[in-house]
Amino acid sequence: METNNTYLESCKKQFLYYKTLGEKAMEQLEPKQLFISVNEDTNSIAVIVQHLAGNMLSRWTDFLTTDGEKEWRNRDNEFNEVITTKEDLIQYWNKGWNCFFDAINPLTDSDLSTIIYIRNEGHTIMEAINRQLAHYPYHIGQIVFYAKMLKKTEWNSLSIPKNKSNSYNAEKFSKEKSIKNFTDDELNKLK
Repeated sequence: METNNTYLESCKKQFLYYKTLGEKAMEQLEPKQLFISVNEDTNSIAVIVQHLAGNMLSRWTDFLTTDGEKEWRNRDNEFNEVITTKEDLIQYWNKGWNCFFDAINPLTDSDLSTIIYIRNEGHTIMEAINRQLAHYPYHIGQIVFYAKMLKKTEWNSLSIPKNKSNSYNAEKFSKEKSIKNFTDDELNKLK
């Protein structure tokens, strides 16, 4: 069983999986539902997207030579309804993700111990990636949960559907053992 699954390749697959998960959740909603906030302490999906994209643009633009908390970033404004259309929201979402993937795609294993800075605190590139691998899925989980709550009609499950664990496991265990990233199968299901 040969595997080419390096740390970086595994991370890229996981980030792509969570990006796709967020997109599939948002696709199930009416455009106006993206902007619903149930109370003043709750962020709408649009605000969560603004924050994610703002973070990605700040952290990954020129990340090897400049601090990840850019002077031009207005983090507090990311939590105000700035974007007002679904089209603009998706465009901004993609801008953030493109910046992120453009930054990490050229990296090699030898880059992982390079020190970069976020708010003047040194991180290895591996630590910075791990930091974001916790941060981005945290917010995407919020998007999925919120979308599921807002959905007025049947929800298309993005993971193992309720009461389907046994059939899911039976299908998995019916195959030969293999070494691969869990996202290999999951991304195909989301397409």
